[in-house]
Amino acid sequence: MTSQDVLDQVLGDLAAEGSALEELVAPLDDAGWRTPTPAAGWDVATQVAHLAWTDEVAVAAATDRAAWDAVVTDAIDDPDGFVDAVALAGGRAPSEELLARWRASRAALAVALRQVPAGERLPWFGPPMSPTSMATARFMETWAHALDVADALGVVPLPTDRIRHVAHLGVRTRGFAYAAHGLAAPTSEVRVELVAPSGETWTWGPEDAEQRVTGSAYDFCLRVTQRRHRDDLDLHATGPDADRWLDLAQAFAGPPGPGRPPGDTGLQDPT
Repeated sequence: MTSQDVLDQVLGDLAAEGSALEELVAPLDDAGWRTPTPAAGWDVATQVAHLAWTDEVAVAAATDRAAWDAVVTDAIDDPDGFVDAVALAGGRAPSEELLARWRASRAALAVALRQVPAGERLPWFGPPMSPTSMATARFMETWAHALDVADALGVVPLPTDRIRHVAHLGVRTRGFAYAAHGLAAPTSEVRVELVAPSGETWTWGPEDAEQRVTGSAYDFCLRVTQRRHRDDLDLHATGPDADRWLDLAQAFAGPPGPGRPPGDTGLQDPT
């Protein structure tokens, strides 16, 4: 497959994930949009506003460096509260307006990423990204925040093999997870073997690695997005480095969060 083919595949999966979330939120009345989610202080509208804003910022990174630089300046001025502030402000918009904004940002992102010249990387809050890496990161965030919305509404989403993008990012960000905690990453290789929703086995790393992580791909994705505590997941670590990684795992940019406590499935009774 060419790099463009890979990008198109990721963007197709991202579009499907966005459509699945839209099916959850589009029928909601105003009270439904104000349903609290497991993220403290964020309701359903805040979650969607965050996704729309992040898509818009990614478009700016791909097409308008002046606009991107302005976002970075704002973030530097308020590094701890910036993301919350823009999400909460966006979430106060009427639901019809917010939904239209999110639809437009999703479409604009796909167009912008396909138009990035070959070999060019986009600035971001962490290391610069290729268009495919950006699309993968957007998939991860869309999937994770969609899970927050599903938890809030008492819905159990159907796992699909699209989550391979999240699992891949989770493996690729092993070193970043240590850095986010101010730690040096170990040099040992880790073999990762995960069972996909379809029953297929996905693998990363050398077969003969002594350090290993095995189990459910869906649960691994829940862990690297910190949507569940590892004690509640079907994941198994062999070796101290693999075990420590599962404690720290983080596929998203920014400081490490507290995560969910043991036993917290996130599901709420919408009544």
